[in-house]
Amino acid sequence: MATVTPALQTESLRTLPGDPVRQIQWRFADRYDLQMLVQAVREVARGPVARLVAGGARQSHEWTPEKHALLEAFDASGITAAFLDVENGGYLEGPKNLALALIAFELAWVDAGAATASLAGCLALSPIHERGTPEQRAHYMKLCAPAAPGEDRKPWRGAFCLTEPLPYVGVDTGMLSGKVRIAEWKDGKEPLLQVEKRGRFITNMGFANFVTAAVDSGDQRISGSCVVILEETDPGIFDRGAVTRKLVHQLSSTSDPIFSLTVPASRIVGGYTVKDGCIVPNFSHSEIIEAVFRRTRVTVAIMTSAKLLSAVEPVVRYQRNRFRGAEQTTPGSVRHELGLQQREDALHRVVDLWAMGEASAALGFAAARAFDELDPLEKQKDAILAAEGINGGRAELKKLKSVWPAALEHLRRGSGIETPLVASRDVLEREAKQDALARYVLADAVAGVLCPAAKLWNTGLGANAMREALSLMGGYGITEDCPGFLAYKWMDAQLEATYEGPEAVQRRNLIVTMTHDLFLEQFRMWIPEMRKIASRRPGTGACELASAMRLWLWTYEHLRTATDAEGAKLYNSARQGVTFRLADALCWLLASRQQILDVMELDAKQAEAGDAEGTVAFLSDLCHVQAARAAGEAGRICAELVYGYNAHPSWDDPLHAGCFLSEELDAWESCAPGIAAYALDVLQPDGSHPEKAGPCAQCGENAGFQRLRNQLDLCLTGSQLAKDRAAKALAQVMIPAVPDYPR
Repeated sequence: MATVTPALQTESLRTLPGDPVRQIQWRFADRYDLQMLVQAVREVARGPVARLVAGGARQSHEWTPEKHALLEAFDASGITAAFLDVENGGYLEGPKNLALALIAFELAWVDAGAATASLAGCLALSPIHERGTPEQRAHYMKLCAPAAPGEDRKPWRGAFCLTEPLPYVGVDTGMLSGKVRIAEWKDGKEPLLQVEKRGRFITNMGFANFVTAAVDSGDQRISGSCVVILEETDPGIFDRGAVTRKLVHQLSSTSDPIFSLTVPASRIVGGYTVKDGCIVPNFSHSEIIEAVFRRTRVTVAIMTSAKLLSAVEPVVRYQRNRFRGAEQTTPGSVRHELGLQQREDALHRVVDLWAMGEASAALGFAAARAFDELDPLEKQKDAILAAEGINGGRAELKKLKSVWPAALEHLRRGSGIETPLVASRDVLEREAKQDALARYVLADAVAGVLCPAAKLWNTGLGANAMREALSLMGGYGITEDCPGFLAYKWMDAQLEATYEGPEAVQRRNLIVTMTHDLFLEQFRMWIPEMRKIASRRPGTGACELASAMRLWLWTYEHLRTATDAEGAKLYNSARQGVTFRLADALCWLLASRQQILDVMELDAKQAEAGDAEGTVAFLSDLCHVQAARAAGEAGRICAELVYGYNAHPSWDDPLHAGCFLSEELDAWESCAPGIAAYALDVLQPDGSHPEKAGPCAQCGENAGFQRLRNQLDLCLTGSQLAKDRAAKALAQVMIPAVPDYPR
């Protein structure tokens, strides 16, 4: 059979990927505003933030004046205003998800606590931005905008208070003990609310002027839960609480606040209606945090991605310098020039770390861009439904489900709505609305998967990868002056894995969104897409990834109807040993796919990146390395799920399934000499058998899975050669003589 061999590479990686490469990969090469924002944030991160960390500021839990000065640096650099709409003091047009992800990436490259201090202000405003009334949005965003030239005021800072002081913080965002009651309700007057809330692990409380707090009704005259805006000057108690004694993220202010305040009912985020003498909030607290977290989780995921990629240069520098200065190491020798990188293991482990960092960043930024695409579609959807008198709830779900057939047709066509040459205006308008809703449900189906997938995979696997990065630094890795602050980053990653819901929350979200018909249809279309990429650039590992994606899809479709050995259904929400693990396998595939797409984008625009042929070749090898690992992880999980719930055959089976009887084998041998050599499980007349657990299990109805698994294993051909090439390039790449931070 003919094989295709990639052409010999004439170029290899010369320097670490720079801004031109990243701008193309992460799709902001045409956004000058975002490029300038990145440069401004980088100056803050590698200047003031890095100096604070190097100076020992992380040794203190308290919010000090030195830490507080970071807020002014955020204001001056444009970080604070990046979240705001232009009409309310911002300067970026359109959706801000990619912009916030880039801010998080640059700050977390140095310190995640600083990134959290910045993003927590956006989190406080997010309930108001996503579900607030127009008056609430305008009022609080203008207050939070940095002062314009000539203005004599300080910008407001906010905090988001969701979690309660339950025994274990953040276990379930639906568990509320905070209460809201009616304090006073005079005829013809706006009701006054009494809010009682105790927060736990609340960021920005050291300096917050207002808080968006989730509370449940403690009064029969208030229906359900809601989010309420609290201000520090409201009548009552606004106690910032005891400082949390964190081991991580010390450049952010965290405490356990106590609130007992009287506020007007107009502070209910999103407003309310009065029905039969009862206040009915327009949005429950769960509806608000769903809209908020599905966006803000992406920035947290990106924070861990930044850690992985920022670890590469310090590790390479450490490995090369490891033996310099010793009497036995002379300048110019291989030992002097390469240090630990003489050895394959050291190089291979850095390649694995770098490959995971690339995949992590690719998945995180893809999720951010997905929400940038979704946001304007969501506004269109809201306007269309509002015009039809549909305002959320089951009516909206029913309406959106009705456009699924049109969405699938739109997806298969890959183009706009086709209309006859002669059509009435009403027909065209109706089809245009249908098209807008179709685009929305398709984009929402993908974004609904990418967000929890990025949060789960980036932070969970990223935290483990950071431990590996730390080990590559030897004993130096656990010192305060470790280059790149890697010990701090490893510790910080543990917290990021639990931010905005622990890993179980992300998996619960995924098992719902990943089984959506509209997502699965798009996932099916991604498989031939990977095959086409493999035909153009075989060295990316796209072909083996396509095989792994096909295997995952087969496994999901099998598990939907399969039962275990006792006849219990396998795929249901209670069987988290099945559903959660299938979600984990999907995350590996999504990250690898996006990494390949990023490299293909760079490949198509090499000229814009400044002759990046060597960089593309190296990053392609990293894709192949990561695709092989993703395929291996997904294949292992799928195999355990497909075979693991079947009972192992027993020697006591009266039908002797899978066994040969010795007398039968003798008869067959006379007809087909040599057949006995293929018989593994033979029962003797006296009932004796080989000493093992039972007859070997047969694939039975799972023969299709076995064929796909064998194909997947064969597709791993060449993956280790890609790792060898990447390792060789890594040993030759030029890095700066000294770290570029702190400055």
